[in-house]
Amino acid sequence: MIGRRITHRIADGVRIPGTWRHAFIRNGTYFLTDLFIYADGLIDCWGLVTLEEFEEKLRTGWVATTLPEGAEASAHHLATWKFGEPRSRLTPELVIAEVRDTIDQLNERPDSTGRCLAAVDVFLADRTEENRAAAEAAFLAVPASRRRYALGDMDSKDWPLRVLVAGPGGRTYLPGDPPVSQESYDRALAYFEERAHWRRKHGERVPADGPAVPHAPAIQLYESYPNKPVTDPGHRGLRNDYPAPITVGEVLHPSVAHAYWALSVAQPEVSSEITAADTAAAARRLAAAAPRREGWEHSRAAVMTGLLRAKYDQHPELAEILLATGDATLIYDDVESAFWGDNAGRGRNWTGRLLELVRSELHLRRNGIPGL
Repeated sequence: MIGRRITHRIADGVRIPGTWRHAFIRNGTYFLTDLFIYADGLIDCWGLVTLEEFEEKLRTGWVATTLPEGAEASAHHLATWKFGEPRSRLTPELVIAEVRDTIDQLNERPDSTGRCLAAVDVFLADRTEENRAAAEAAFLAVPASRRRYALGDMDSKDWPLRVLVAGPGGRTYLPGDPPVSQESYDRALAYFEERAHWRRKHGERVPADGPAVPHAPAIQLYESYPNKPVTDPGHRGLRNDYPAPITVGEVLHPSVAHAYWALSVAQPEVSSEITAADTAAAARRLAAAAPRREGWEHSRAAVMTGLLRAKYDQHPELAEILLATGDATLIYDDVESAFWGDNAGRGRNWTGRLLELVRSELHLRRNGIPGL
């Protein structure tokens, strides 16, 4: 149940999606902290560990599911307290089952709930005792903490599901439930028939902007310091400091970076010095020492958009490299700027985002969409 708790980490230039949940870590005293779970099966509980290593931390109580009476606890330097009449619904087995489900969800694979509902569909299509028993086993394999939400129905909860898989005369997993009557079983069947009807109706809906597509692997545009153009620059050719001269107005700039810094300064003579700088790094240093144009921070994204358009219009060979990235997320490193660079997830990645915009415009032109 990831909900809106979305995060990620960067591994080898690729964003690994993740989520988090609260947990108690027992390290002398008890600490309420966040447990980060990632799609590649690694879990961060004060250090990245594999799923097997995480199970060991649960087994030894370092990730705590038992909270002793009177034990000291704290939460992110916000408060400290002692447990009084603590009650925990978790067990190590339940936590690891929930974490396994979460990893499946992050990878868009069927989790235990998905496997259960698939087994129920098989039973509803062919109502043999063998298929009912398989559906019941799949239902009981769903962590007990998540069975109530298996149908996504906050009114009925899991009542139709537990009645259906128990069968007439059977007992559900809840001790307080009476034996399943034929009437209850028929009501559960009717529930699933109506549910199937609405699922079919929903499946017939076509998203207005087309079906969702899986994410292409992200492309990291690492820092590079090219001195001259090369025959096959690859992704280095997408860097703003790559020596691809562009003409802006009547001025020829050695690179996008030169043009950007030349346009950023208020004094024309400094702008000319920047354009003439030997390297993009030297152009940046000259600009940093000069006064900025008034309101530059509010217009710089529009300036960069225009410069990127000029670069890929004036260098078709580099436009082909950009187009070849498909719909991948472009992650741009810029150690000097958290605005332009992603910088391991700490920056805003505006260069990467604008490259994706220009890429889309190139596709638009290539596909000849009329009226634009």
